[in-house]
Amino acid sequence: MIEWGNTTLSIEGENGQVEAQASKTAFAKPEDLYQEIRQGINQASRILICSHIRPDGDAVGSMLGLGLALQEAGKEVQMVLEDGAPKIFKSLPGYKSILRRPVGPFDFIIVVDCSDLPRVGKVLDGLAQPDLNIDHHITNLNFAKINLVDPSAAATSAILAEHLPKLGFALTNNVAPALLTGVVCDTIGFRTSNMTSKVLRLAADLMDCGANLPELYQKALVQRSYQSTRYWGSGLIKLQRENGLVWTSLTLKERGAAMYPGSDDADLINVMSSIDDAEVAVIFIEQKDNRVKVSWRSQNGIDVSQIALKFGGGGHPAASGADIPGDMATVQTNVLEATRPLLLNGRSKS
Repeated sequence: MIEWGNTTLSIEGENGQVEAQASKTAFAKPEDLYQEIRQGINQASRILICSHIRPDGDAVGSMLGLGLALQEAGKEVQMVLEDGAPKIFKSLPGYKSILRRPVGPFDFIIVVDCSDLPRVGKVLDGLAQPDLNIDHHITNLNFAKINLVDPSAAATSAILAEHLPKLGFALTNNVAPALLTGVVCDTIGFRTSNMTSKVLRLAADLMDCGANLPELYQKALVQRSYQSTRYWGSGLIKLQRENGLVWTSLTLKERGAAMYPGSDDADLINVMSSIDDAEVAVIFIEQKDNRVKVSWRSQNGIDVSQIALKFGGGGHPAASGADIPGDMATVQTNVLEATRPLLLNGRSKS
């Protein structure tokens, strides 16, 4: 549930010192929060909405859903993703309007589906503190002036599907497909552990508003490009397993050989997490700037978000990630050494 009172979120590093600290804006009740958000949006002339680098379906869906809702209410809105939006979402309304760089100025800045500012990339460089942060990650740092953060929500798109009408914005036949795409993607087709009947009711409401669930599901989760499937092969052939832990890696050379255009794992981590005895799955994706993107997936209640947090990342208890500086061999060794005890601790609590 969303907490409305005064709270302070602090994170202790390995040395015991506080590395990050942020305070939520205090609201006595939900309506006070809605009023503050409505006032900020209504007074704004030019609004910027952005999300995290290497955007997934929830980042794209929540940004498009909110952006289109505001545009249909008469607002001038720019929607910006540093890496652009994956082509699998090209059929969504508003896809072609997504920019890679903002063209300011702006008088209201919104960040969606992002737990901390560094994850936005360079989009907000030189701009003011975000006015509004809408997110569902448990590791969210509440970095905006107003924070609508609900870690119990299945997706940021689900938060918007629930709260946009309360804020006075319509779930139209342009807005609904984007939000349902976000829900479908972040729940991996309604099968993550945080799925509830409430999420299904929200999905049904979005279908009633014009979203085509079978079509969105097929495009977001089932269809794969030839290049991404070849890219998977490079990782699957190197798959390793050890006492409930499975992992593999994808290099820049392998990405080039497969002609895969993205800088992510093409969702291979979700394939790995389906292995029946894999309690934790980890994938390492080499990046161009001597960094490695690491993704964790877990089962049986094992919380991988705290491991990701130690490496400067974050996410959900069952799905988290981090961008870690260093070469592939070093990062892989350090991450696996930190992850192995997590499995032992998780078993001892079960």
